[in-house]
Amino acid sequence: MKAANNPESSMMKGIEAEFDVEETFKYYQGKRPGLGDDFLLCVEEALQKIQRNPFIYREIYQDLRRISIHRFPYRILYFVQNHNVVVTAVFHARKAPSAWTDRT
Repeated sequence: MKAANNPESSMMKGIEAEFDVEETFKYYQGKRPGLGDDFLLCVEEALQKIQRNPFIYREIYQDLRRISIHRFPYRILYFVQNHNVVVTAVFHARKAPSAWTDRT
């Protein structure tokens, strides 16, 4: 896992979440040059919102929370553990819940 650089709180991104972002970036970049970059900017915006106030977003499964990514049909799934935000997945909104519950 990688830790984000933020003095306020720590954010960890699981390897699977990094892979999710990379694959989705490639998909959108293939659809239209620059669209993948837009996706990454929107992901970063959502991560910053989580870091500012991780408990504002709804719990969906046990301690797992989610935030929608602006402009794209994707959601970031995360939980908070010992003042650390742990991102477990970046999934399409229509993907079956069974795909991400294995990562919790």
